[in-house]
Amino acid sequence: MEYTFATLTSSDTASLKALLRVFGEAFEDVETYQGAVPSDAYLQSLLATPTFFVVVARHGEQIVGGLAAYELRKFERERSEIYIYDLAVAREHRRRGVATGAIEELKRIARQRGAYVIFVQADQGDDPAIKLYEGLGTREDVHHFDLRLD
Repeated sequence: MEYTFATLTSSDTASLKALLRVFGEAFEDVETYQGAVPSDAYLQSLLATPTFFVVVARHGEQIVGGLAAYELRKFERERSEIYIYDLAVAREHRRRGVATGAIEELKRIARQRGAYVIFVQADQGDDPAIKLYEGLGTREDVHHFDLRLD
């Protein structure tokens, strides 16, 4: 199967909504990704943000995977790093280079932006993601904490 990869622009809200469906199904969390889909105006504004990137993978016209990432400008040096917030591939398109292709497109963007690294987290027990990322980079074992705002 052949796949194409593209970075979304502010006019691609329909494609971002399609990627949200892929995320919901892939993460088995449809409620989070489909329960309150943002408006086109919100998504258009988000896609216009210069530090937010969405890369989609298409098989023909169908969006079958992709990622959402943020550029984080550092304070200790004049540089930035890119954080992959979400990455998913539809079940029937996994293990065909889709995730790696999306990451390669993000690497191209990161180089253009002058970023020094891309980083990503994987949940314990998500062996396919861990294997993918270990094949592409260096593993660091860290703890993640969510701090409540209430």
